[in-house]
Amino acid sequence: MPKPFTDVFPEIDIDKWSILEEKACQKPHPNVESLKKAWKEITLETLVKIVDNFPMRLKACINARGGHFE
Repeated sequence: MPKPFTDVFPEIDIDKWSILEEKACQKPHPNVESLKKAWKEITLETLVKIVDNFPMRLKACINARGGHFE
């Protein structure tokens, strides 16, 4: 069974995973290069929103004492 993306690339934040998953699942990718191309298509505006949202998610993580939060 293949590992989940988060196990293979744990340094990528969950917000980015949802965006990458959305792009990755639109069509089958025949290779890693195709998946990297999908990653590069994520706009700067989207990445800025992810960064701006990080403090709120960090606070939620602290409040959940490191447990699961949405």
